[in-house]
Amino acid sequence: MPADTNPYGDIFGGWLVSQMDLAASAFASRHSGGRTVTAAIDAISFLRPVRVGDEVSVYASLLSVGRTSMSIAVEAWQRDRNSEDTQPVTKAKFTFVALDETGRPRPVQFQ
Repeated sequence: MPADTNPYGDIFGGWLVSQMDLAASAFASRHSGGRTVTAAIDAISFLRPVRVGDEVSVYASLLSVGRTSMSIAVEAWQRDRNSEDTQPVTKAKFTFVALDETGRPRPVQFQ
């Protein structure tokens, strides 16, 4: 939406990163069997701008699993509203830590 853009009509990078974090969080929670939190975002690359009206899709995949953490690759793709062509726009590596009911790290119980 226009409120999420800079004066040139490009979506703010922070808005896009928040969408990627939401997707990675859902992925991490589902695959660890419970609550997770973002511990780090590494190697983020903004490949091209996203314009108002573009459709954005976010995809997550598991890179590795540690005792209490998971490394997740996340990519955001753009589709122009008047085309079927898609392009990658942002990629990053997220690290999530699994938490128990008291908020302490717990072993990942990969599902």
